[in-house]
Amino acid sequence: MTALLTETEIAAQLTGLHPDWQRADGAIRRRLTFRNFARAMQAANAAGWLGEREGHHPDIAFGWGYCDLILTSHEAGGLTAGDFALALKLDRLFG
Repeated sequence: MTALLTETEIAAQLTGLHPDWQRADGAIRRRLTFRNFARAMQAANAAGWLGEREGHHPDIAFGWGYCDLILTSHEAGGLTAGDFALALKLDRLFG
């Protein structure tokens, strides 16, 4: 099983991510905003594709003008290094 990060490690990892990432209920979350539904759907598809490629799958919610990305390691019960590695790759993808 993958080791959970400590509070200190989580705080340090967050400093290296886009400032829109926020802690929420044992996860980290970032909301992307767009001008229409099609762009939000494209972002959701791109995030899903990246998660599949990396073997670490984000929870994704989207609708008109937004795409929420939520990362946690369900099997570990919280945040792990894998969540932050994927968050960094998502930041590179979306800026």
